[in-house]
Amino acid sequence: MLTTASGFPFSATLVAQPHDYPEWHKGRSRYGIWMVPIDCPRVLGYVEQVTEQLSDLLHPTRRQPHLTVFVCGFEQPERVHDDDFTADQLARQMAALQRLQPPACSLQIGVPDSFASAAYLRVGDPDGQLSSWREALGEGGREVRFGPYVPHVTLGLYRRQLGAAELRRRLDAVTGTRQVELPVSRLEYADYDSRDMFGRLRCRQVIKLDRRSETRPATDCPGRS
Repeated sequence: MLTTASGFPFSATLVAQPHDYPEWHKGRSRYGIWMVPIDCPRVLGYVEQVTEQLSDLLHPTRRQPHLTVFVCGFEQPERVHDDDFTADQLARQMAALQRLQPPACSLQIGVPDSFASAAYLRVGDPDGQLSSWREALGEGGREVRFGPYVPHVTLGLYRRQLGAAELRRRLDAVTGTRQVELPVSRLEYADYDSRDMFGRLRCRQVIKLDRRSETRPATDCPGRS
């Protein structure tokens, strides 16, 4: 992919329009993902710090910070569209993770970067755990994805257009901590209201990462209400 002098493969940011997208959800109400929840105070502080410095560029959001591991799709009783996701697929994914018995680990939350549509923090995976989780989750079916997987923590969608060169200057000028370690002790299957692009994630299932991986119902999700 060609890049501009800024190093980005786009010339300017894309402005998100905060409204419903019925042509996307086709009346389907819940959209599911697997994620690493972020509830470490140091990491949350870093996310808040960077977001504040870029707040004039970004839409405010109610969605809690997280790292998306695998995009599942719209929850449906059966598959009709390519981006439908069924309870049977979820059960296969959970069984695959249980067989894998993934250990607890740490990820590296790094410097700010950007897609055309959103600013984010880079995520490093020194032990290669993300690829093993994603391979196991792939046993439940093909991921809904339109480009290569880039591990990241989204800071926000853009609310105004900015040229790539100026965006690079803004990101490079962000001050404060440049890398934070994120301890990971669980994966969560979560969903959100597809009519609300800034709405909160709802935890549905948890896979504990330790010597004996096990599931817990959503009511036991730490830090969720």
